[in-house]
Amino acid sequence: MDKVEWRKIGKRTLNNLSKDNKDSIQTALYQHLFKSDLWKNAQTIGMTISQEHEWSTYPIIDQAWKEHKQVVVPKCIPETREMNFYKLEDYGQLETVYFGLKEPDPAVAENVEKDEIHLLLVPGLLFDDYGYRIGYGGGYYDRFLNEFYGETIMIASEAQKVPSVPIEKFDQRVEHTLTENGLSKTRRP
Repeated sequence: MDKVEWRKIGKRTLNNLSKDNKDSIQTALYQHLFKSDLWKNAQTIGMTISQEHEWSTYPIIDQAWKEHKQVVVPKCIPETREMNFYKLEDYGQLETVYFGLKEPDPAVAENVEKDEIHLLLVPGLLFDDYGYRIGYGGGYYDRFLNEFYGETIMIASEAQKVPSVPIEKFDQRVEHTLTENGLSKTRRP
């Protein structure tokens, strides 16, 4: 099965969760994340602005601000499939771009260098025990993770876990997965 088919499975898995089940899982995800040493030790945290079908990052952003942590969010550059991260100090710094995605407006947000990010929450649809994931297909995070030295976490439900995902030479692993059952370090292949 190719990655296109895996993406369909991942999207279907997320879309099939009932609202109550999704809310329950999200509550557990946030509790585990905020209690983790990875969270406590990170001063600058990178994450996307979630879309409706994804695990909401809004409570994570709000908690980071409450704890006086710096939140940085990506701006995608479609021509090169690269990302730049910008400080997010309030939601008014966001603009709506293609496919309804919310990204920082570079005219009002300050750019942050890759090596300034301590913890990066990496989005994805499916994952395995080795930290490989099926993302949304643009390769943006794989490019960014190349030579990224901060900590990485994929936040997902146990329902998104699969025995293995197809791996291509440019795919980058995440170091940790966080599910409703807690945080775990991924295994080395």
